[in-house]
Amino acid sequence: MLRNTRKVRIEWGDCDPARIVYFPRYFVFFDNCTAGMFDAIGLPKPQLLKKYDVAGFPLVDVQARFMIPSSFGEDVVIETTIAEWGRSSFKVQHRLLKEGGALAIEATETRVFVAADPARPGGIRSCPIPRELIERFARG
Repeated sequence: MLRNTRKVRIEWGDCDPARIVYFPRYFVFFDNCTAGMFDAIGLPKPQLLKKYDVAGFPLVDVQARFMIPSSFGEDVVIETTIAEWGRSSFKVQHRLLKEGGALAIEATETRVFVAADPARPGGIRSCPIPRELIERFARG
């Protein structure tokens, strides 16, 4: 299983007046890490969308457990893996670790591959995840 690791510096703009990360910013970090998984297998998101003629892989469900806050100036590490593949959906797990390895946040995203819906101009519909893509992840 491919595990992608990304180091993130907590910037001033990520924080609330108490100088701790404003919780929606974590979801921006996680979204970037999900895209980074595709970069790691050699398919940056723009190439992936073109290659498979898909509109994207929007988030349809997210769960997070916040255990330790992060503050301005800290460096954290986010470990990201694809935990499960479905027909058109996939689950992504993120673990945000503080210096020394303390687990600060665990989050799970469910995303769905979508393509343009010819029956609804401007609409989208789920589509199967290409087997080749899943195999690329399996090879790491």
